[in-house]
Amino acid sequence: MPASDQFVLGADLSGQPVAQALRLANRHGLVAGATGTGKTVTLQRLIEDFSDAGVAVFAADVKGDLCGLGAVGAPQGKVAERIASMPWLTHQPTAYPVTLWDIHGQSGHPLRTTLSEMGPLLLGALLELTDSQQAALYAAFKVADREGLLLLDLKDLKALLAHLKSHPEVLGDDSALFTTTSAQALLRRLASLEQQGAEALFGEPALQLEDILHPDRDGRGRIHLLDASRLVHEAPKVYATFLLWLLAELFEQLPERGDADKPLLVLFFDEAHLLFADTPKALQERLQQVVRLIRSKGVGVYFVTQSPGDLPDEVLAQLGLRIQHGLRAFTTKERKSLRAVADGFRPNPAFEALSVLTELGIGEALVGTMEAKGTPAMVQRVAIAPPQSRIGPLSETERAALIRQSPLAGRYDKAFDRESAYELLTARAAQASAQAAEAASPSKVEAEPGIGSMAGGLLGSLAGLAMKTAVRQVANQIGRQLVRGLLGSLVGGKRR
Repeated sequence: MPASDQFVLGADLSGQPVAQALRLANRHGLVAGATGTGKTVTLQRLIEDFSDAGVAVFAADVKGDLCGLGAVGAPQGKVAERIASMPWLTHQPTAYPVTLWDIHGQSGHPLRTTLSEMGPLLLGALLELTDSQQAALYAAFKVADREGLLLLDLKDLKALLAHLKSHPEVLGDDSALFTTTSAQALLRRLASLEQQGAEALFGEPALQLEDILHPDRDGRGRIHLLDASRLVHEAPKVYATFLLWLLAELFEQLPERGDADKPLLVLFFDEAHLLFADTPKALQERLQQVVRLIRSKGVGVYFVTQSPGDLPDEVLAQLGLRIQHGLRAFTTKERKSLRAVADGFRPNPAFEALSVLTELGIGEALVGTMEAKGTPAMVQRVAIAPPQSRIGPLSETERAALIRQSPLAGRYDKAFDRESAYELLTARAAQASAQAAEAASPSKVEAEPGIGSMAGGLLGSLAGLAMKTAVRQVANQIGRQLVRGLLGSLVGGKRR
């Protein structure tokens, strides 16, 4: 029987359990394989193991099947046979504590962050900006930071951009970075983002990380599932950017834990290639840095994709646990990739990994775990242990019941809009218009026409000067400063 300080993956060729030490689970991992080879069931099994160990889980549910974790399993057929072949396996059909999330708030609690938290680097990647447009965005965030203008949602940023177009003097030394052309391009990009429905991602109440880390009442780790079944196809950049933001926020906010008996949180990023596709070099470098360092915060990151080649070599080198389901090789390029996958495992004299990769059946995988001292163990051919929850999705009725019964019910469901950049800038514009109208009013001028014209011009100039002075000094009147996520602050300054 496997020890309680391990999580069980399945059985090797001799029928003995294959397990990974929990204390090494923060060394990250990879689950790969062609479509239909059993990746989703493997994910479900891993998530259950972590939950049983009291480890919180956040996972992207790309196909909509992982939500079956919230229902009791009913093993039958080949699944029941697999369970019977593992007499040492404790298998008790059960439902797991699941919290459902959805950026659009339709199939789970709404999931939001703010533009201030995301920061200009991640937002620029989401908008796919050119270098000049990215520079203009940095300049806009710098002004917002200096003047205490909170950027919570898209209308806040649009109001700020319009304000800077009309008042370029506010930019100071950065005025050369913010041109009319770049401002118009940014506004067009924001409009395109809104057409993808991305405005739902930004606003309040924003996600609080402690709500992800809080355990269930029975001590099991709570499982948080983001419904990405539509998002990953309709707005893949939004999907990838949110996951990158989450990773960065965890790195910034969590304290160092050093060596621990088990992770604090494990993340599962499905369709992992989207995190790196068309990603600016600066962002890729910071992502690789965060993946390397976040394990000291007690966070394990598990990438899920079809082939290890979908991930950069710098990331692959940091992955401790490797679970590779079957691959197909019909072309010369595919056969070359297959050899690279096999070479990524520590060889086992009992079989040749390269030939086994194309022979693996559904629910079988080549598994490379880590030994007690942290070095790679020999690759094993493993029959993955079935999950204890339902294999397959929840019905709409079951999903609705989970949302109603959630401990977070009512906390995130209703959006609110507090005073931020849009409201402040709208109020300033109205005040400036009123002052200009008052200054131009004929009733205020009692001198001769020529003198009155001169006096009106002087009053208009004084009003304009007062407006500019007020804009420059507003940072002294507003105490709250903007906060930005780690990936933005690495370039734009530390978070306060």
